Amino acid sequence: MKTAELSRFDARLPKEQKEYFEYAANLGGFRNLTDFVMFSVKQSADNIVERHNLILASKRDQDIFFTAITNPPAPNSKLKKAAARYTKVIAAK
Repeated sequence: MKTAELSRFDARLPKEQKEYFEYAANLGGFRNLTDFVMFSVKQSADNIVERHNLILASKRDQDIFFTAITNPPAPNSKLKKAAARYTKVIAAK
């Protein structure tokens, strides 16, 4: 099994803020502040990335839609047959 490569992340913060985060970590049932911070940062990062990907997907969908509207493909044989049937039904009324 391959082990993950680790790297270090350090942050300086006011004492009161650290104590508050430790309190929240304790209330949340985390083993320590590091576990709480890693969980919280991962959750926040996942939300940001998901929102970003939704924006990209919607932009890509818009591009596909507007390309199809402005440059529609030529009708195929099935569409031509359906149009002919429709015209025949409408004319019969």
